[in-house]
Amino acid sequence: MTIEVATKDTTALSDAELAEMSDMCAQGPVGFELGMLSKHAQDWVLVSQARDDDELVGFSFATLERIGGTPSLLVGLAACASDGRQEVVMMAMLAEHYAKALLAFPDEDVLFATRLTGPAGFRIFEGLSDIVPRPGHKASGEERAWGRRLAKRFGADGRIDDRSFVVEGSGSPVPCFAFGGPSPSAMDTASLFESLDVSRGDCLVAFGWAMAEDLAANLLPR
Repeated sequence: MTIEVATKDTTALSDAELAEMSDMCAQGPVGFELGMLSKHAQDWVLVSQARDDDELVGFSFATLERIGGTPSLLVGLAACASDGRQEVVMMAMLAEHYAKALLAFPDEDVLFATRLTGPAGFRIFEGLSDIVPRPGHKASGEERAWGRRLAKRFGADGRIDDRSFVVEGSGSPVPCFAFGGPSPSAMDTASLFESLDVSRGDCLVAFGWAMAEDLAANLLPR
């Protein structure tokens, strides 16, 4: 199995590719429908697609931008095929994101942020520093401010609890980094999700730091 990931501007995404993404999601529990995917193609800058031979096995919508001057890698929505390949696919997509971040922001620490709906999603933060939220950690004022900034960037301005980092849903399916692999072994994150009402579309805004030296030395997933 060889997973190849390619990234391009969302403006170059075809209707057929969007339909292929929707079909992939329909084969598993993710539930990202064509309308949501089309909106993300309009709202986000980059789309990455992971393929095993010609088969689509994962995709993500993301952007590399500066938030208040801080280099940031934001993933608005991502999904992996719901089979035994998802771990490998996730790692391949993260490697692509980090490679692009290194090119865009050489010699700089990069904030990585996304939305999660379950504890298994914290697997994607392995290797990052100062992950927020995390069990037993009381967020600082600056970290809480980052939660508010990111919620606004994700279209949920005013709906985040900046102590728990839970965003109250609007009744619609929530776009997130959907990963249903094994829960992280480094920390038990289940407690962070206890107050979520997934049926309402609640999610958790989470972020961490990809340090410049780790990006340059290829120490993050690749």
